[in-house]
Amino acid sequence: MTDLWHPLVAEADFPEEGKLAARIAGWSVLVVRTDEGFNAVNDRCTHQAALLSGGKVRRGAIMCPLHGARFEAATGRCIGGAYADLRRFELRIERGMIEVAVPETPPGPDERPVEA
Repeated sequence: MTDLWHPLVAEADFPEEGKLAARIAGWSVLVVRTDEGFNAVNDRCTHQAALLSGGKVRRGAIMCPLHGARFEAATGRCIGGAYADLRRFELRIERGMIEVAVPETPPGPDERPVEA
């Protein structure tokens, strides 16, 4: 399976709040900025498939708004609960543009968030 790069947003235009949710080639992607830099993860809590983009990002962790599960932004590792880790996506900055690589195949049911 091949990952394909997609331009997302100019680094200078990244939201002040430190997170940006986007749909890229069928994938729900959450890009967060922490003190360590930018990270991209699947915008889906591994506990009950809620969108993580509605949660807070604090001290390098993403908190699920549904039940409070916490995930380390840099690694996707679950650090607040006994849930599976998040899928991470490669991210790069090319000529001031944030780009994210997602699989060329669309996400399956176990990787899509439940959206209201």
